[in-house]
Amino acid sequence: MTTDRLSVTFWGVRGSIPCPGPTTVRYGGNTPCLEVRAADRLMIFDAGTGLLPLGRALAAPGQPVDADWYFTHTHFDHIQGIPFFSPLYDKRNRFRLWAAHLAPEMSLKDVLSNMMQAPLFPIPIEIFGADVTYTDFPLGDTLRPAPGVTVKTAPLNHPNRATGYRVEVAGKSLCYVTDTEHLPGTPDASILGLITGADLVIYDSTYTDAEFPGHVGWGHSTWQEGIRLVEKAGAKRLAIFHHDPSHDDAFMDRIAAEAAAMRPGTIVAKEGETIAL
Repeated sequence: MTTDRLSVTFWGVRGSIPCPGPTTVRYGGNTPCLEVRAADRLMIFDAGTGLLPLGRALAAPGQPVDADWYFTHTHFDHIQGIPFFSPLYDKRNRFRLWAAHLAPEMSLKDVLSNMMQAPLFPIPIEIFGADVTYTDFPLGDTLRPAPGVTVKTAPLNHPNRATGYRVEVAGKSLCYVTDTEHLPGTPDASILGLITGADLVIYDSTYTDAEFPGHVGWGHSTWQEGIRLVEKAGAKRLAIFHHDPSHDDAFMDRIAAEAAAMRPGTIVAKEGETIAL
């Protein structure tokens, strides 16, 4: 039993809309989805189109899948992979879905049911063969999905609300902080509290500081703000995430070089890449 393992695999790193093609092949064009392995627990974060290759990878061994599945929010780019996630249709599998941004006005199950019904989609969620449970929990709660595994949560600044997550196991920690908009010159206290001392911070870096003034109110941040936050919080490493669809591989190469020069060790998340902590 591997009780101290903590790793993340990026299955989707793009924001807003999938953008496959020759100019995005190195960093990836799928929308957000992460696979986290915490001790012996499988955890999934978000459900963009990156969920499809994750589903194929999970199904390939032919073994039952048991996972906790956490949602930052339910804008379409973060849930659009669900109807096409093959493990949901296998009765041997079990999924526990968690969200904190919807209650009390609505529930996670209601939102996903609304997506998977006519005329938007031809089959309902009731067709899932897997054992699926849906839990709406209070934003800010700490969850303990397995012995030795802790999941802390915090509110993010995004239209319709969003949740940031911190996963801790055996003294290691990674944070998933997307989608969120910063206030220039004022570090977000909620995020600082969540990421303090973290080993890895995956942060919404949709824009550059130069682009940000033209997108105020859109609910996203910049890679430079990510660096400022991890510096202030004493976190170890930043992963730039939620790439804008207009940022092709050449653009992301420039960001990677600038970010690494500003704070050595900073990376740009790439689809298919695994980071072990």
